[in-house]
Amino acid sequence: MRATFMHAAGDIRVEDVPDSRTKEPTDALVRITAAAVCGSDLHAYRAKPAEYGPARMGHEFIGVVEATGSDVTTVKAGDLVVSPWIIADGTCEFCREGMHVACAKASYWDMVPDEGAQAEAIRVPFADGMLVKVPVAADSALVPSLLTLADVLGTGHHAAVAGGVNERTRVTVIGDGAVGLMAVLAAKRRGAEQIILMGRHEARTDLGLEFGATDVVAARGEEGIAQVRELTGGHGTHVVIEAVGHKPAYEQALGVVRGGGVISRVGLPQYEEAPIGLGSLFVRNIRLVGGAAPVRAYTDELLPDIINGVIRPGKVFDRTISLEDVGDGYREMADRTALKVLIKP
Repeated sequence: MRATFMHAAGDIRVEDVPDSRTKEPTDALVRITAAAVCGSDLHAYRAKPAEYGPARMGHEFIGVVEATGSDVTTVKAGDLVVSPWIIADGTCEFCREGMHVACAKASYWDMVPDEGAQAEAIRVPFADGMLVKVPVAADSALVPSLLTLADVLGTGHHAAVAGGVNERTRVTVIGDGAVGLMAVLAAKRRGAEQIILMGRHEARTDLGLEFGATDVVAARGEEGIAQVRELTGGHGTHVVIEAVGHKPAYEQALGVVRGGGVISRVGLPQYEEAPIGLGSLFVRNIRLVGGAAPVRAYTDELLPDIINGVIRPGKVFDRTISLEDVGDGYREMADRTALKVLIKP
């Protein structure tokens, strides 16, 4: 079968590999019908050293179950399923509490040597805990929206949940990538009274307005902070969702958050040190929340809204490519000529 490897920064190749197959009684084999390139993949695409060797890529997919291990009871051959971006057993104390990222058996697709979602098939461990059956055909027009359940929709929703967004909150979302736009959609879904999207790419911010943003601020730094404060009576917003992952975005969040407010970080951090002390968080009673999203905990809540047409998160996909063209997809997302790429193996 064919699968995607990243050999080094900017070096994406689709190569022949041995067919995936079940190995454990709890496994399922899934033939992938749709996958995606994630914004987090671009961090490695821009900086991965060649000496680390090739890595299998991809952690967002939908597909058809081809076979299951003897212990799998919740899905069967022929089912169309979606999988979360993180591998967890679904049964431990943390998984039962909805914190799958803390599962003792947790791992990441991009760290499994012989598997990856930007491929023709994949072995799914802990299939009963991981896979969610979706009640449509593989060629359904809902597939792009259902694919967002693997990561970006659940991540945006996690940001809103962790931040405590409700009908009485004003929200700033920093970042107009797919996760930022999903955070806008999630904040709207939870009833936020004002949603300010900070982004500079008009096609993306237009989609943000469609998803529920009430205002767009294109400026960055001090100018952007001043504009957000002007839109909020000088105070800033109750919740700031930082969906970028770079330190300047975090510093911008500090500038626009209201006293007593919350900064919810879901952008993959590319830094270890940032202001959290007396003048930045402590005196103003600012809370810092967020983190890696346990998207499986939210799937059952979000799935019906997609099936019933309440939300259409699949609009973040603005480019569809074949598996053989996946290198073009990475390049277009890195160059910002594509927002999010859908792969059809």
